[in-house]
Amino acid sequence: MCNLYELQFDIFGWASAHEKLLSRHLALPGGVPFAASNVDLAYKQFLYPNYRAPTVRLGPEGQHEVHFARWGMPSSRKRLTELAQKRAERLDKADKPYDFAQLLHDEPDPGVTNIRDLENPHWRRWQSPENRCLIPITAFSEPDQDLTRSLKPVWFSQGPERPLAYLAGIWTPHGCVKTIKVGWEEMEVFGFLTTEANAVVKPVHKKAMPVFLRTAEAVETWLTKPWKEAKALQGPLPSEALEIIDVPPSRAIAA
Repeated sequence: MCNLYELQFDIFGWASAHEKLLSRHLALPGGVPFAASNVDLAYKQFLYPNYRAPTVRLGPEGQHEVHFARWGMPSSRKRLTELAQKRAERLDKADKPYDFAQLLHDEPDPGVTNIRDLENPHWRRWQSPENRCLIPITAFSEPDQDLTRSLKPVWFSQGPERPLAYLAGIWTPHGCVKTIKVGWEEMEVFGFLTTEANAVVKPVHKKAMPVFLRTAEAVETWLTKPWKEAKALQGPLPSEALEIIDVPPSRAIAA
């Protein structure tokens, strides 16, 4: 499972790379330029679950818009119920009273970062183009589960210079508890699709890898076409288009 990826560019470098890759302008909703923004445009270079991260969605006129969301789609009701039941068992052992409905409401949602089967009833509601997005990355990491079984992160990219790439993502508004300390929050969340691992990833992590959108045509299909067409993109990146790289260096921060 991929629970760590990198976007080496700040928002200005990303916008420039986006235009070179897709020949499309990147702006905030409503066409607001970054320089005129009244929202925080900063984000971490290395992104983990529940981090705030940039995504790309289609605007009302088909423009590419930047939207920030947190990484981790809603967990299923079944999963949250299981977690709440475990919490209830601990309270029972401690002989502490509780209301299970409230316990379930307040159960922290760990979120789902990687989605393999959008035909599953839990995920089917987010198949439509309105819930699809692009996830910008320059590298991703998988724990070494199969080669040395060390679980140390192994980094992959489309080249040593870590060029911009896009993953096939989905998003939705969501209300939940992420941490008991903070309590209930309203937010937008996202996750990305996975597929079978290619020959580069499989020796390290045989189960899966993210779904890359390699061309402007693939991006257009993912963002606009019916699910019957879009789901055909859910395949592995050709092995010759991916390589193992060194741990990415930290991005320089402007003074």
